[in-house]
Amino acid sequence: MAAAGFWDNQEKAQEVVGELKSLKVIMSPLESALSSAGDLDALMEMADEDPSIADDVTKEVESLETILNDLELKSLLNGRHDGCGAIMTIYARDGGTDANDWADIMLRMYTQWASANDYSVDLIDRSDNQEAGINNATIVVRGPMAYGYLKGETGMHRLVRISPFNSEGKRQTSFAAISVSPEVADTIDVEIDEADVKTDTYRASGAGGQHVNKTDSAVRLTHLPTNTVVSCQNERSQHKNKATAWKMLRSRIARLEEEKREAEQAANYQSQAKTGFGAQIRNYFMHPDQRVKDARTGFQMGNLHAVLDGDIQGFLDAVLQWRVKSGE
Repeated sequence: MAAAGFWDNQEKAQEVVGELKSLKVIMSPLESALSSAGDLDALMEMADEDPSIADDVTKEVESLETILNDLELKSLLNGRHDGCGAIMTIYARDGGTDANDWADIMLRMYTQWASANDYSVDLIDRSDNQEAGINNATIVVRGPMAYGYLKGETGMHRLVRISPFNSEGKRQTSFAAISVSPEVADTIDVEIDEADVKTDTYRASGAGGQHVNKTDSAVRLTHLPTNTVVSCQNERSQHKNKATAWKMLRSRIARLEEEKREAEQAANYQSQAKTGFGAQIRNYFMHPDQRVKDARTGFQMGNLHAVLDGDIQGFLDAVLQWRVKSGE
């Protein structure tokens, strides 16, 4: 990083910086574990001569166990693309306007989680609903092992609450779907035949006024063989939007290839929970009681508002452990 010309290529430089952060995520706690183990050896020798420091030994053992448990979890982030950024798209599904609002709540939840973990978030695409919430939105989350943590969020998220959009004040069930793909680097080979990709341009949506986009700068790409659709409208330049859309498409295709490999591995196990974009993976209850429960792992939290404010790490960790046990 200190080499002359390192920052001349910003995109390549950021990739290296990201790789460094991912390595530090593993190396820092590993160094702490080795240091704690050395301190523990010294304390145990002292405890043989002075029983009064037995409590210090216990505290050091507990500290070491915490570090080792954290390292064990991080060791599960060993997939091919786990160290990449995560391209996450949130879609409103069944539930009308309540589902649009629910999708917007989820967008905020993941943004809050990313902020709390010092990850960066870039909004790539957003389609607002006329009444409330969003139809869909796409963000890129960048940070150590972002994709490794977030890939388990792919699937259907179910909300049960007294809807503020229901005039009769009745309980309603709404759904939002999450799709997560790795932000693959240009150096990773993903084969896509340009003849298989349909390109559409359209006018980017906005709040209007003097800043409204008057040109067809937004870009939508459709990969015809897989019916994979991506879009980007965050830049005023059609050229930049197209470049970003192609990067998103490469990431989606890379994820499809990864899913094929995971399916082949999972086929070796007799029982496995249903996963994937259309599978219901988590339930969020606001009524009659407040709790969030993952349908795959059984992990749950009673503080629903903390979860919606971004406290989802427990769910992410539980899914990592579940994947190993279930062969996913």
